[in-house]
Amino acid sequence: MRQYPFESDDFDADMKALGFTGWGFVDTDQIVFRPEVRHMCEVNRCGQYGKTWACPPGVGTYEECRAKCLAFPRALVFSGCYELEDCFDAEGMAEGHRKFEDSSRELHKKLTGEYLFLSNEGCRNCPKCTYPDAPCRFPETLSPSVEGYGIMVFELAKSAGLVYHKSSQSVSYFGMCCFR
Repeated sequence: MRQYPFESDDFDADMKALGFTGWGFVDTDQIVFRPEVRHMCEVNRCGQYGKTWACPPGVGTYEECRAKCLAFPRALVFSGCYELEDCFDAEGMAEGHRKFEDSSRELHKKLTGEYLFLSNEGCRNCPKCTYPDAPCRFPETLSPSVEGYGIMVFELAKSAGLVYHKSSQSVSYFGMCCFR
């Protein structure tokens, strides 16, 4: 049985080459789901609620999202940690987020088989999402938000053996790929 969600002779080297700074595996029954996380979406803390197919309510209900993840036995959790000038470095945070999105997009291209790919803060495939007026233009590359699925990212990182936040002068972003 294949251990990874994509074919690789040197998985660790491939993940590092993609730009990730951490990765690990969990059984999906170890993932901690909390309605409170989904509630952060509903109060629109990031500004994406109701604007994209990758975020609530476009991704489905909390219960549907949980069921989608649990339909797969394993998950690859991956992260990128990016240095900041200080804890107020908004430009550095935005640059780190862009780099993480780029790395996630490249990982998504390498995936094989049936999987569910979640990334950080929703999808940025289109300048203006078709939600809710028309179907997603690129459902095969859609990467819903981990948090939008109600997942406790801190607990997810811990379960996968990853560091959630390294220091006040860095920012970390997380994604996950559930697979068979």
